[in-house]
Amino acid sequence: MADYKTIVFFDLETTGLDTASCHITQLSAVCEDDEFNVYTLPRRPITAGASQLTGFTVYRGQLYLNGNHVRTMSLFSALKSFIKFLSYFRGPVLLAAHNAMEFDALVLTRLMQKRFFLRQRFQRVVSGFVDTLLLSRNLCPRYLNPGIKYSQKSLVSYFLGKSYDAHNALEDAKMLEELFNFWDPNSWDVADVTFPTEDWTD
Repeated sequence: MADYKTIVFFDLETTGLDTASCHITQLSAVCEDDEFNVYTLPRRPITAGASQLTGFTVYRGQLYLNGNHVRTMSLFSALKSFIKFLSYFRGPVLLAAHNAMEFDALVLTRLMQKRFFLRQRFQRVVSGFVDTLLLSRNLCPRYLNPGIKYSQKSLVSYFLGKSYDAHNALEDAKMLEELFNFWDPNSWDVADVTFPTEDWTD
């Protein structure tokens, strides 16, 4: 990754797919040997579809993953801890996620700004988001790879020949980093799919 800024790969699991209202149940990130992983008790009901995909349920005010109780922290504490984790890296940091522009970046920045006013603190350590979905389409156009599908799970299978626990945020972040390193994109490839955090300011 010497050609560009530090890239931290992250993923969210949420209560649903509505970026304007969903809450986070799991926030994870990796950068080489460093990992971040927290669970939060959402203040929105988890939709049936999200629960089926992720395994998260809420029962009597507690969060469960595949039937096992998990320890949670408040969303405010989780977001502050995430910013602190990111501040340890040489900055400014780029955050990479698969479909960042249509989902992860929207949810994360909405909660940073609308609920807790952490946007300025966040922007001091994060300069932008990298969308690896867009990167995959640029690097591997369908006309050259007719059978390719662009979900992260499919790309991991296609390029790395692996299966993994998809929709677990930590595993998703780990596999995204491995997939990115396999592609080994140059700085121009990355710049084409990088968007500054200012794009989400009011």
